[in-house]
Amino acid sequence: MATVSCHCRFFFLPISSSPNGDIVVTSRRWSPVQPLAFSPVVSAYTSSPNQREREKENKTHNGKLISSVSNPLVKHCVKLRLSSSYRRSNGSVLIVGLTPILEICKFQRDETHPSSIIDQLIVLDGTSIPDELNSICSTVVYVSANVLKKISGMQSIDSTEVIAIMRMPRSFCDLEMNSSEAMFHSLLPSPYRLLVLDGIQDPGNLGTLIRSACAFKWDGVFLLPGCCDPFNEKALRAARGASFQLPLVSGNWSQLNMFASKQTMKILAGHPENNVNRPNKTSFLTGEVVNRLASEALCLVLGSEGNGLSFEALERAELISIPMEGLFESLNVSVAGGIFLFMLQPQKQRD
Repeated sequence: MATVSCHCRFFFLPISSSPNGDIVVTSRRWSPVQPLAFSPVVSAYTSSPNQREREKENKTHNGKLISSVSNPLVKHCVKLRLSSSYRRSNGSVLIVGLTPILEICKFQRDETHPSSIIDQLIVLDGTSIPDELNSICSTVVYVSANVLKKISGMQSIDSTEVIAIMRMPRSFCDLEMNSSEAMFHSLLPSPYRLLVLDGIQDPGNLGTLIRSACAFKWDGVFLLPGCCDPFNEKALRAARGASFQLPLVSGNWSQLNMFASKQTMKILAGHPENNVNRPNKTSFLTGEVVNRLASEALCLVLGSEGNGLSFEALERAELISIPMEGLFESLNVSVAGGIFLFMLQPQKQRD
């Protein structure tokens, strides 16, 4: 037989006697009865599901914990990760992972840039923040594991405990939007080596090429139409912070030609040697060719594996090929680009 427990409270109005001996009941205003804290029946119905959801959201404003994936900050972060136009309009980038965040911050300090590029840190609940991040970011939000998965887009967050909303670097210039030609020239006042990417749509390849250009001390990267956004989540992951270190310029062939002419830069383009559509003018990437080009300012154009070089590149550039044995038509563009970038790197770097 089930036993039902009942919690009751009894209230008695105060009684006093009058001078003539009559009993008088004194009237008094009483505060409302509060539910017992340990009553399971009462506590289950003290708030509706919507009220409990609002309580979770209120914790966010108090700097505690975000546990709801429908929180506005979570939606903002997901849009930053997925939408190029949203990133550009907000001027913000989502950086996932502690290592790239620290690499970017280290570069900013080394280059005497403003260190307050982090707008907000999003941290897995229970994770400690390195001192170098604590000192440059005053806004820290802690989130649950489900929220961190939602923001990062990853199923496993074992090695992803910190995410940063960072301002888009000043070294990025989009000539098709609000940036001016003067800004372009100020980023690259006297370039000696410029990597030009022609329709590179794979973000992993694009990020790897930016990282290689940075490693071999090239001066910047020019992105022609058809390239993916360098601040795409996969491109950022592959670049490992290099997207914040090198000047990146997005523009068209007309703008590149004007810049190359003004800076007296020779335009080369990597092209498979055994491609039947290649023009007659082509050279192998040999030591002799490298030495010949060592004293010249160069733009190196690399195209995608699927579509190859654009018509403008084939017409405008001097084609150069990597000598290969066997029947392979071409290398992966990031592999071929690494070879070109290493062989054609500035003379002082090779010495």
